[in-house]
Amino acid sequence: MDARRLRALRPVVGAVALLCCLGLLSACSGFPSSHAREREDATTQAAQAAARRAVDDLQEGYLKVIGDVLPSVVQIQARTDLGSGVVYDGQGHIVTNAHVVGNEDSFRVTTANSEDTLTARLVFSYPQQDLAVIKLDKAPKGLKAAAFGDSAKVDVGQIVLAMGSPLGLSSSVTQGIVSATGRTVTEGRGDGGTGATIANMVQTSAAINPGNSGGALVNLDGRVIGIPTLAATDPGTGQGAAPGIGFAIPASTVRTIADQIVKDGRVTDSGRAALGITGRTVVNDDYEVAGVAVVDVMAGGAADKAGIEPGDVITRLGDTDITTITSLAEELASDRPGERTTVTYTRNGEEKTVDVTLGEQ
Repeated sequence: MDARRLRALRPVVGAVALLCCLGLLSACSGFPSSHAREREDATTQAAQAAARRAVDDLQEGYLKVIGDVLPSVVQIQARTDLGSGVVYDGQGHIVTNAHVVGNEDSFRVTTANSEDTLTARLVFSYPQQDLAVIKLDKAPKGLKAAAFGDSAKVDVGQIVLAMGSPLGLSSSVTQGIVSATGRTVTEGRGDGGTGATIANMVQTSAAINPGNSGGALVNLDGRVIGIPTLAATDPGTGQGAAPGIGFAIPASTVRTIADQIVKDGRVTDSGRAALGITGRTVVNDDYEVAGVAVVDVMAGGAADKAGIEPGDVITRLGDTDITTITSLAEELASDRPGERTTVTYTRNGEEKTVDVTLGEQ
């Protein structure tokens, strides 16, 4: 073959090589082979199946928790008020909020699995912590006590269910998460509130409505981690519930108080620090809140022993400024009886600071 013919063949060979390269490229850029498509389809189907299983598992978890705990949540009807409660033991003790029982001493109780009305009587109410225990006159057969969880293991983001009788709708369940822990919240005195300042409350996004009070805030392990007690009010109007912001008394506090009431018929060790005064919020010349005026001093109490007198105006507890009676209560809620702190106050325009050993409320 002569040189001219070889030159004529070179473009043909180059074209074949180019087509082969294009064929190889198409297999790895934009034109998947049938095997690659099959692998992708299998991966997608596996992911979808896993997602379906996760949804099914979560739903089954919800249903199991509701089936386990809801029979332990009751509706409590006082003379004028309605709320919820949680069966505390097999003897018929039921824990609820103090503001649910109010000033009543007898109640009608309906369990989740029966329309029969049971009667109950007050054992003890402790408004300072907004907790109370009532007892069924006759505990029905099969009465199931709820299991309480460990407050120290409650974490922000945990899924929780709120169970109770919102607006009188018995055996209702709402869902949310733990939004925060360690909140110190002061209840209003209107609408049956006790005015209590409660520390370490669990904040939740689960809907809390009138009638939920005294019910159960439950984790997905089926344990009560708190007693729903109040919902935040709309800060813009000061009225009406702020959606998605509710608070529950932690299980550790519930157990501490309820155990004492069941055993002794009253609270013998509150664990709540106190100054031993009656006070009121005062304002300065510019009508700004300026402290707590001491109205009365309990004989032998912490303030009395420190030399604080009626007419003094408390402006600081430890390192915290005190401007209102609420701020004083909230600061005391984080302390314990027997702890030492300082109280700064004014008397006849002169500022004084004294050491105080806190008493018990």
